[in-house]
Amino acid sequence: MSTGEIVSFEPATGTELWRGKVGDVDDVVTRARRAWPTWASQPLSTRIELLRRFANEVRKESDKLANLIARETGKPLWEARSEVDAVVDRVEVSVRAYADRTSQRKLDSALNGTAAVRHKPHGVLAVISPYNMPALLPAGQIIPALIAGNVAVFKPSEKAPATGELLARCFHRAGISAAVVQVLQGGAAQGMALAAHDGIDGVLFTGSAHAGVAINRKLAANPGKLVALELGGNNPLVVWDTPKLSDAAAIVVQSAFTSAGQRCSAARRLIVKATLYDAVISEVRRLAERLIVGAPFDTPSPFMGPVIDNAAADGLTESFVYLLSNGGRAIKHMARLREDLPFVSPAIIDVTKIEDRPDVELFGPLLQVVSVSDFDEAIAEANNTRFGLTASLIGGTPQEYNRFWANVRAGVVNWNRPTIGEAAAAPFGGVGLSGNNRPGSYYAADSCAYPVSSSEMEQPRANIGVGLRDT
Repeated sequence: MSTGEIVSFEPATGTELWRGKVGDVDDVVTRARRAWPTWASQPLSTRIELLRRFANEVRKESDKLANLIARETGKPLWEARSEVDAVVDRVEVSVRAYADRTSQRKLDSALNGTAAVRHKPHGVLAVISPYNMPALLPAGQIIPALIAGNVAVFKPSEKAPATGELLARCFHRAGISAAVVQVLQGGAAQGMALAAHDGIDGVLFTGSAHAGVAINRKLAANPGKLVALELGGNNPLVVWDTPKLSDAAAIVVQSAFTSAGQRCSAARRLIVKATLYDAVISEVRRLAERLIVGAPFDTPSPFMGPVIDNAAADGLTESFVYLLSNGGRAIKHMARLREDLPFVSPAIIDVTKIEDRPDVELFGPLLQVVSVSDFDEAIAEANNTRFGLTASLIGGTPQEYNRFWANVRAGVVNWNRPTIGEAAAAPFGGVGLSGNNRPGSYYAADSCAYPVSSSEMEQPRANIGVGLRDT
């Protein structure tokens, strides 16, 4: 049974935005199980057409959805609009991905008939999503799940329930049954109960490593349930020899401070060649000091808004003080810009002299800097983490990038590009504490259908040629 309610507040104002009841896990799963056979029996072309209608519904609601995302997460309106555009684009990308990743294959084998590979949906999938991209991240899993013939029970973050509700309404207005895409409002307890429910065939989870490990541990004794985990990262960005220091600084700032650092792919650690240190840090600090921090609808537009709530802001400022008191050297201090609201300034701190650097994902605009003397040391420092989501090299030669690509342990490895901004037409995911090798984006189709191999003949044909007594 469900108890209590969920309340969403605007980070930039503290105003209550949305209030609703916590959902009933048993009830939504029961409805989903009833709906699945009918949805799965629909022709693929019908499911694709309905999802294209969903894209049109999102287009119709684009202004409303973008405004709601901006209000509920605090991110600038320009960034919220980009997220809505990405939701629309994800439909056609997912259609192509399904055809590519789960296509039917047949191989004629003469007298041995036909060998075939086809794919089946899992059934009822739980989609559990975070607050930082409250429309794109769930859509990026719900869309391929529906194309494959699954139904989805979607639990949005308790910090972005209103966006989750509006996203679901767009599916329903497109003609997709409210039982095929359901919203379960709630917090961590509801998320865990949903993941562990006997009526759930698979879990598509995006969020923190802590929560992902808890889900994985909870389901460890049930190997029949799909568990696809897209988790966080303690992502390295290495700056090596380059004459374009201003461009390098722009990539660093984009990687570390876009979305107020609240992206799983954000750069957390800047690793710099010692001979370039002063020049690079000077450029990065100068650019970071120019960043406008403000509310979503401010004029001029801010580069970044607040973090999600005061608890997150307090945790970040406390982390900065911890690093400072344990040997860190402040390059740009983190400041609370409003005592009552979670606006924080982007911060940069040199942690080279901290021997045991905390290997945690500090989810916000806090960039740690490490100075190294040679490229082997840079690679070793990049790999000095249990995570393995994204990594970027700025500068260097093609040969050095080849070494970097081959030796850095990450699911996304870039050259002269930010750690963020993954392409929807490419796979996304990580290793180690960053996930369980079931990447998202283009390869999300892999988690939504399982391959079935078949040997087939139109008539039975067999004989036993050895080991029989004479008649």
